[in-house]
Order: sequence, then structure tokens, then C-alpha cells
Amino acid sequence: QVLDTRDVQVFKVTVNGQDAKFVFGEKHSFKGTPLEITLPFELRRGQEAIVEISFESSPKSSALQWFTPEQTSGKKHPFLFSQCQVEWI
Repeated sequence: QVLDTRDVQVFKVTVNGQDAKFVFGEKHSFKGTPLEITLPFELRRGQEAIVEISFESSPKSSALQWFTPEQTSGKKHPFLFSQCQVEWI
């Protein structure tokens, strides 16, 4: 599985609570850097997988946008969203 990134630092990836191996691919000047995740188990058709990524963004992390708590419906927590899409290979 490959995710698109730009200027983020990844500390840990888990899938359904299990540690997953990950590496960054070759950085591209305008495309960003692919984050390649190896699932810790065989994914079966129809099986749900919850991927959690512990990361730190930077001001240069394009395509990431933050809402302050005041901008969210619950007004208690900030919200991060991305304009990018997952590319499953």
C-alpha cells in the first residue's frame, strides 16, 4: 500500500492494532514522497483494515489543512484533513 506524503515525519504505523513496516520511497520534486506500508497480515476480500499513522507535519506539508477546535462541529478538538487520495497498489 502506498500513500502520498510531503514533508511529514512518520514515527509508527499500525494496521488493526498490529505494527506495520513502512519505508519512504524516492522523493519527487512536485509529487512528494511515497510512504510504502507493508501490511502485517494478508488482507482478505471484504476485510476491514484500520490504518493508524503517528506522524508530525510541518508548515511545508502541502495538501494538509487544519481546522481549529472552534471550526469543528463539536468545538472540542482540532481536525486534520487531506486533499490527497490513497493509491492502493
